[in-house]
Amino acid sequence: MNLLVTGGAGFIGSHFVRAVLADRLPGLEGASVTVLDKMTYAANYSNLGPVAEDERLDFVPADVTDDPVVNAAVRGHDVVVHFAAESSPVAGTDFATPVVVGTQVMLEAARRHGVARFALVSAAEVYGPIETGAWTERSHLAPGSPRAAAKAGADLIALAYHHTHGVPVVVTRSSPTYGPYQHPERTVPRLVTALLAGRTVPLAGEGARVREWLHVEDHCRGVALALLRGRPGEIYHIAGSIELSDRDLLTQILTECEAGWDRVVAAPDDRTAGRRLALDDDKIRRELGWRPRMEFAAGLRGAVNWYRANESWWRPLLPE
Repeated sequence: MNLLVTGGAGFIGSHFVRAVLADRLPGLEGASVTVLDKMTYAANYSNLGPVAEDERLDFVPADVTDDPVVNAAVRGHDVVVHFAAESSPVAGTDFATPVVVGTQVMLEAARRHGVARFALVSAAEVYGPIETGAWTERSHLAPGSPRAAAKAGADLIALAYHHTHGVPVVVTRSSPTYGPYQHPERTVPRLVTALLAGRTVPLAGEGARVREWLHVEDHCRGVALALLRGRPGEIYHIAGSIELSDRDLLTQILTECEAGWDRVVAAPDDRTAGRRLALDDDKIRRELGWRPRMEFAAGLRGAVNWYRANESWWRPLLPE
């Protein structure tokens, strides 16, 4: 099987690529992988270092909005796994072009070349916050940020390509994901690397924001199952193994980093981030047999130990 993986030098995408080439994902053993990545700030060639010499890996440095390059790259591939997305936290960032337009370019190439499967990797944030309970795959979209709105638009275009053109699309929406190789702009590695560097860390407001946390290994296994066995035109939730407030998350990170609350400083409460995100994952459990395997404490400990052992990877990425 020949896979094309967009955003394959980023955090989750590179983990997926490494897992495929290590034959850790059932059904994808022996597959060849082409990575297509624009190499923005969130991507890193060293993320693919452990598999860089694998003869089953090819790399195309390109933008997913570049129609001629994408068209040539998709040709000859059986499936596409579309991780590529703009994740910059900087205000005014253009999310629509790389996320919405890029997804349509990928889908059109997949339609043109008759790929057997197309998996679009999305996120829980397309629903917005929920006070109690959990969003299901049939819940209405209510994104609360430009980034989330762009993701929601890409999801709708992908599903429309299935309904209109028969492209065999599945969409996965996941809880916030953590693990090794994650850029320090994201919540868990931002806190961990700051503490390991001897800095203070912020806690917004009372730390009441709530998120489910999903280990990257569980996330990639869910994507692989949806890719291979999911029903075309369907959405599958990949939910986290634990629900934590920001305060509780920070408590566990402080413990793992052997730091105290004297390293924590108060920060303004960011109301735009939403209070709580939660996904109902009954569908993927029932249809595909997925469930999270990584217990959070073990996953967090493994991530912290990875950042401890790989300071040369993250130190240049820290803000001044």
